[in-house]
Amino acid sequence: MTDKELLELAAKAAGIEWSKACGAYINTPWEHWNPLTDDGDALRLAIKLKLQIQPWDDRVDSGKFPFGGQCEMYGDDPYAATRRAIVRAAAEIGRTM
Repeated sequence: MTDKELLELAAKAAGIEWSKACGAYINTPWEHWNPLTDDGDALRLAIKLKLQIQPWDDRVDSGKFPFGGQCEMYGDDPYAATRRAIVRAAAEIGRTM
C-alpha cells in the first residue's frame, strides 16, 4: 500500500476528509496533516482512535482490538517506525468503514 493510500484510510478512520478542490485534508485543525512525518499528528491520530502503542527493543506495535496490530521494525529511526505503525493501524480501521 502506498503512503497516500495509508493516509487516505487513516484519515477516513479519524473522520478527516480530503478536499480535491484545495488539495488538502479538511475538518482538521492542522493545515498540513501528515502523521507519517509529524509526531504530533501521529499522536493525535492514535489518541483519537484509542490505539495502543507498545515499543520494544527493536520494533513497535500499534493496534486496536478487534482490528489487530501493526508491527514496524525500528531500523535507523524508531520515531518514523512508530508513526508508520500508528498510521498502518489507523488505515486498518479505515479499511473496515
